Amino acid sequence: MTDHKTGTRQEWLAARLELLEAEKALTRRSDELARQRRELPWVRVEKDYRFATEDGDASLRDLFGGRSQMLVYHFMFDPDWAEGCPSCSAVTDGFAGSIPHFEHHDVAFVVVSRAPLGKLVAYKRRMGWDVRWVSSLGSSFNYDFHVTADLAVAPVEYNYKDQAQLEAENVAWRDWSGEQPGMSAFARDGDDVFHTYSAYSRGFDGLWTMWQWLDRAPLGRNEGDRSWFHRHDEYPATAGGRRDIRTNRPDSSGGMADAVTCSMTGRPSSTGSGT
Repeated sequence: MTDHKTGTRQEWLAARLELLEAEKALTRRSDELARQRRELPWVRVEKDYRFATEDGDASLRDLFGGRSQMLVYHFMFDPDWAEGCPSCSAVTDGFAGSIPHFEHHDVAFVVVSRAPLGKLVAYKRRMGWDVRWVSSLGSSFNYDFHVTADLAVAPVEYNYKDQAQLEAENVAWRDWSGEQPGMSAFARDGDDVFHTYSAYSRGFDGLWTMWQWLDRAPLGRNEGDRSWFHRHDEYPATAGGRRDIRTNRPDSSGGMADAVTCSMTGRPSSTGSGT
């Protein structure tokens, strides 16, 4: 017998209709926020950022591929890491299949990391993604768009907070350096490129589609210690087996692998359901 509240179909429908009104209000609010995003002033990009791509050296303007808009996912992949961030990998699982739709709507989509190009290409092949992934290693791109924190290189800022504000919220930011996730949007008008938008932390929570689907599952995100969470090619053979709905534990056919550990252990913030 479940411990969850139960009721009749009529009681469920009454509660569902009440929730539907709240969902509609959130949708309307989301539409309004999207309009406000589009109305943000554009900022001309003055620096000549260079990127290593599978087609050779490229400028930020080159990455548009002739399109007038571009979305960038700042994937956490430090030059010293052997593989990409597990969380960023899950985000990429969610958008990789949408890229052809973006491109046929005049929107280029590019993944950018600081790791050298060879590592990026090898990892995307391992993961089975057909995405354009370029390396910003050697440029200030990641620092200027606040997805690599290193006080020795540039003033630290993340999610529109400076070092002092970040430390006041979480002392782990003190003396910390490393990669952070985010996304940015750019527009091109002829030869001119403009920065139009960036979001960090839970600011792009809605773009991590795994969580959006889980929010609609009976137990929601139910993150726990996240020992269930892995890169998609790292789950054990029993991952598809039956799980106890009350404990979210596998049945007796086998246990899950050890708790996932991200390459950026010690990173002071997350993009899951945390703040």
